[in-house]
Amino acid sequence: MPKIPRDISAKKLIKALSKFGYKITRQVGSHIRLSSEIKGFKHNITIPSHKEIKIGTINNILNDLSEYLKINKQELIEKLF
Repeated sequence: MPKIPRDISAKKLIKALSKFGYKITRQVGSHIRLSSEIKGFKHNITIPSHKEIKIGTINNILNDLSEYLKINKQELIEKLF
């Protein structure tokens, strides 16, 4: 059972999310908005532009993604990382 990765940067997370069609749509300050329409409707997520994203923040992003993509979180972690 894969664990949520620690010490992941915004840059690495954005690259991993591009596998699911996410692209940067805008940036305001230290927050980056990514959008995807892979499931036929637009889904946005916002991630902080930090060198190391907090584990709780990554967890929330993964929960949101697994809900949108209709796959369980463990499967999502395996595909992303």
